[in-house]
Amino acid sequence: MFALVTAVVFAGDARVFGLFSAGAVVLFAMYALSVSATLGAAAVLRRTVLRGPRLPLVLELPPYRMPVWRDTLLSTWRRVRKFLIDAGTIILTMTIILWALLSYPRSAAITESYDGQRAAAAASITDSDARAEELARLDGLEAGERLRYSVAGRVGQLIEPAIEPLGYDWRIGVGILGAFAAREVFVSTLGIVFGIAEADEESPSLRASLQNATHPDGSPLMTPLAGVSLMVFFVLACQCMSTIGVVRRESGTWRWPIFMFAYMSVLAYVASLVVYQAGLLLGWGV
Repeated sequence: MFALVTAVVFAGDARVFGLFSAGAVVLFAMYALSVSATLGAAAVLRRTVLRGPRLPLVLELPPYRMPVWRDTLLSTWRRVRKFLIDAGTIILTMTIILWALLSYPRSAAITESYDGQRAAAAASITDSDARAEELARLDGLEAGERLRYSVAGRVGQLIEPAIEPLGYDWRIGVGILGAFAAREVFVSTLGIVFGIAEADEESPSLRASLQNATHPDGSPLMTPLAGVSLMVFFVLACQCMSTIGVVRRESGTWRWPIFMFAYMSVLAYVASLVVYQAGLLLGWGV
């Protein structure tokens, strides 16, 4: 995701101090922000929610012995099995729910329309390579139409007023919703939104679509400021169902994963809002 956004908004030869590329500096800044936010959150939580006496760390180390492979394998299997049952059930359930939101409801009208276009393309294009390319293009467009018609697509359009102050539109919103499964899903979801089949961070067509995308008023969607705002959001937000499932298993309650998801989402939103709005005030919105 970071490589895609950096390539889109810092595609030129801009340099910082004439030495470092702007994209490299921004990526380094995101890593620095991640470390700083982690240390800051730990310090704040230690003095508020997790306040208490410091407990000494005492470890009694047994003498080293050659491990017994049978016992090692049995212990490993028990732990893996417990993880699959406890955390895996949560992850699978959340994955199915997110998949359903991105896939349903179905539209018979969309299916009929694109089936007709595919049939017409197959009948009229004689060159096999050109026909395959056109069919792939139609598949990508159909996937985008289906996503816009789905529950997640409608939610993305519904939350657009809330994310517009961050520099995003509903298309970025749908990508963010898909990324709650795992942030790597953002790129493929965005590819579907723009009607690009099998998109990844290196896809020239996806990069070109983002560079040419505009708001309804004609202003560019992915400006450097909007790109930085989006990366800040992804640095701070909790977008990994596996992490939520593991925290639920380790804590034995839903209170901590819900708290973690809530405070990290609020922190990401506020930080991105401050970055984007401050950038606009300073004239960096182009």
